[in-house]
Amino acid sequence: MKMEDFSNLDPQNVGNWPIPVKAVIIAVLCAAALGAGYWFDTQHQITQLGTVQIKEGEFKKEFKKKQLQAATLPKLKEQLVQIETILSELLQKLPDDAQVSELIRDISQTVLANGLKQELFKPEYKKRVSVKGLYVTLPIQLRARGDYHAFGKFASGIAAMNRIVTQHDILIDSKKSDEKYPLLLQMTAQVYFLEKVEEDEKDKKGAKKGKK
Repeated sequence: MKMEDFSNLDPQNVGNWPIPVKAVIIAVLCAAALGAGYWFDTQHQITQLGTVQIKEGEFKKEFKKKQLQAATLPKLKEQLVQIETILSELLQKLPDDAQVSELIRDISQTVLANGLKQELFKPEYKKRVSVKGLYVTLPIQLRARGDYHAFGKFASGIAAMNRIVTQHDILIDSKKSDEKYPLLLQMTAQVYFLEKVEEDEKDKKGAKKGKK
């Protein structure tokens, strides 16, 4: 096939063109059609396919996450029941507002009962804090003198109380000049209780509902 074959073609008589020429033209037209199809359609489909594949990966990750959550749901429910039981038991250990004075007195007596010389015992009512409406904390500043053995007995006595009392900011200093009470203990004992005001408000709300 020569270039002259193309230069002598008669557009009005396509049927008589040489077969090699027809084959080349058909090949060019097919290539052009394929190129146009790729440019106007296929490349957009490839882009969409890539986007769908990315979303497919995200969906698979989300499915695995949900599947894991579904598998652990029974254990989580069991743990929730245990937590609610523990919380209920702890709340039952909290005194109400009227019983706080008795608890404070018990802590003070625990200091004296273990051979400590009490120098400061100050409930800080102005610093009490309500925590999420569940309970109230009340810090007690405490300073006493004694020895390590007495301090240990005091700490054990506080831990053994049937109420929740935590011990914070413990500081022990030595005082060699006092043989009977050689050490100084400073700490904050924090008590937890339920406010009686909250209970009264609940009773009032219950009474209003009953009237309705």
